[in-house]
Amino acid sequence: MNVMLHLGLGSFHRAHQAVYLHALHETGDQAWIIAGGNTRPDLADTLAALAAQGGAYTLETISPAGEHRYQRIGAIRRVIPYTPDLGGLVEQGAKPETKIVSFTVTEAGYYLDAKHRLDLGFADLAADLERARQGQSGGTIYAALTAILRARRTAGAGPVTLLNCDNLRHNGDRSRGGLLQFIELIGDADLLAWVQANTTSPNAMVDRITPRPTPEVRVRVEAATGVDDPAALMAESFIQWVIEDRFAAGRPAWEAVGVQMVDSVDAYEEAKIRLLNATHSCIAWAGTLVGHTYIHEGTQDPAIRQLAYDYVTDDTIPVLDTPDKPSPIDLAAYRDVVLDRFGNPAIADTNQRVAMDGFSKIPGFIAPTIRERLARGEGIASVAMLPALFLAFLQRWRQGRLPYAYQDQAMDPAAAHAICEAADPVAAFCASVPLWGPLAGDARLVAALREASARVAAFVAGHGR
Repeated sequence: MNVMLHLGLGSFHRAHQAVYLHALHETGDQAWIIAGGNTRPDLADTLAALAAQGGAYTLETISPAGEHRYQRIGAIRRVIPYTPDLGGLVEQGAKPETKIVSFTVTEAGYYLDAKHRLDLGFADLAADLERARQGQSGGTIYAALTAILRARRTAGAGPVTLLNCDNLRHNGDRSRGGLLQFIELIGDADLLAWVQANTTSPNAMVDRITPRPTPEVRVRVEAATGVDDPAALMAESFIQWVIEDRFAAGRPAWEAVGVQMVDSVDAYEEAKIRLLNATHSCIAWAGTLVGHTYIHEGTQDPAIRQLAYDYVTDDTIPVLDTPDKPSPIDLAAYRDVVLDRFGNPAIADTNQRVAMDGFSKIPGFIAPTIRERLARGEGIASVAMLPALFLAFLQRWRQGRLPYAYQDQAMDPAAAHAICEAADPVAAFCASVPLWGPLAGDARLVAALREASARVAAFVAGHGR
């Protein structure tokens, strides 16, 4: 039996990677199973429910046409309880049967700055570095992986693939870079050499809208299936996974169940991050500003839908599909599919969930389009609306006027307050190096954001907010 050890048994993993392996099991291929747990003491009730059910749970999917489907997913065969030392995860990761260690920790969980260097200003990362120097584990992905890989090396368990399943551009390369920096900083040269020689980190692109489960999901699942499942969750019907085929110790036959195994994910990744992820954030920030609660409400709001459509059509497709480098994807069709998916009212995905982590989404999802447009001497009026929406959103946060708690792992609250309190918030926002990197302070960016901010103010006023 081969094992994929997954770190982060949250909703997305259970609606995505576990579903693909379950589909493979249904073909009769039982060669791989998932073992998993969390690196932090969150989702305790969900993990307890999963453990009580032997790792099984019910997934509800809903199509844009309103078709409901219910599946009992059984790919997770071992649920590893959380302990502060991550002992169970480390033990499983050190076994020869574990051939893949995969993880979902959200985009902001990698602590990388604009130059892809570890940002040691984060207290939990700095604390985990010190723990790792003392041979202990910690809750950050780098500390967890370091502890697992140390134990694996000591046990002589052989090569392993580190598979990033988060929405991070070049996610395998970037998480690997952060891990190698972490190991270098703790001074473990032998482990560093072993990791470089015995692991691979394929880039991957993942896609499925998966809202946080609500009590209503559990009620619907019981009504439809007769099973009262406290670990039930729901997702949209659409699903996609594209992975570079670089595995150190074998992999499931995912291509048999629809996973796209490719040499490079670049084109798929850029389309997804810019046409889907950035658009998602645009709708969440705009919807929040005018009083919507759900993504589908914003998508069905003509003014907000137009903002998202113009961002993709005017500024993003032209830099992703060029005569010298045509995209293998029909980007206009992809745009329309994305907006159709976002408009699905049955998903009831909240603005709160999608709006989070803006301080990693601006540099990761939005700044590249601005940078490329400016480098070509082209305008950025449509794409500038997205950071202008986020600045207005941030100012609402500063005023305590958001209708929900805002979560942002990459945000320095003091710096965010300083931007909002500045005599010229637009200039202060555009001067932020963590947000803009080399573009920080660029006069063209400032001018575009001033115009876009005025448009955002008029948009909000037009909705009576």
